[in-house]
Amino acid sequence: MTEITDNAVQLPIAVQRFVLHWGEMGGQWGVNRSVAQIHALLYLSDRPLNAEEISDTLRIARSNTSNSLKELLGWKLIRRVPVMGDRRDHYEAEVDLMQMLTRIAQGRKEREIDPAVAALKVCTEEAKRDARISETARARITAMQDFVVTIDDWYQQMMSVPPGRLMMLIRLGKRILTFLPKSKAE
Repeated sequence: MTEITDNAVQLPIAVQRFVLHWGEMGGQWGVNRSVAQIHALLYLSDRPLNAEEISDTLRIARSNTSNSLKELLGWKLIRRVPVMGDRRDHYEAEVDLMQMLTRIAQGRKEREIDPAVAALKVCTEEAKRDARISETARARITAMQDFVVTIDDWYQQMMSVPPGRLMMLIRLGKRILTFLPKSKAE
């Protein structure tokens, strides 16, 4: 079993709280707490850190750090960077918030939305061929497929919007409604 050393770096309180909170949020999003905490630490770090520094700072096992780093690399939220005079791998986080958001959204889409689109397509086709399925169930399956495909299409469109314009769109919030025709419900 990997030992956790007591060489822990004392982080400033604000950094500790950020790291701990990011870890809690990650847990709520289905991301391992250690993965989220490592991401937070690297995001706030003013220099690349190696796995040993990360383990010592967060007081987590080296094996956990290694696995978490692999996951973060897979999400493209961190990258390996060379450090002159040190053969160990060092890591730094993506600090551009729009890039980070885009990479997280892309990863979630690939893991959640794409499989849902494929499954609903199959369900819709099977429902059309199966006379035992009620019109209500068939209509609801089709409505769900249409909704998920619409969300997928919207995502694709938003990812092609330049980051600066996307941020303007986000900041507009509900004011965007002023540019749309009024609906009958209004």
